[in-house]
Amino acid sequence: MAKAERGEPCRLCRSLELERAEGTRVVEERDGLVLLCPHASRSAYECLIAPLEHEEHAFPSRLLGPALELAAEALRRLAASEGPRPANLWLHEAGHWHLELLPRLSVIASLELGAGHYINTLAPEQAAERLRALP
Repeated sequence: MAKAERGEPCRLCRSLELERAEGTRVVEERDGLVLLCPHASRSAYECLIAPLEHEEHAFPSRLLGPALELAAEALRRLAASEGPRPANLWLHEAGHWHLELLPRLSVIASLELGAGHYINTLAPEQAAERLRALP
């Protein structure tokens, strides 16, 4: 497991290790990447796409293109399940780079905006199961 800047183990490496061992929130693994619905998802069908091996920088990585293709695949599956929906996609490059895909299936309102607590009406395990079942 890679070490963070202060010598601590990489949190994302550890999280990916646990998610893959459990398997219930993993949608797909391919090309050295994993697509999963994170344990503490902010909304239904939130996805995380990350290299299986620790990589700090996305832009020089040979995995960035396949990661974006995997994000597009997640959006296609989501559209097959729920119809076309708006979504946000972020690239995080601090530490272990990864993509976060946040579909906008509901309106973020006072509790989310004011307190930072998100209401997710679909368990990530169910979201992953539905996404796995779609072509």
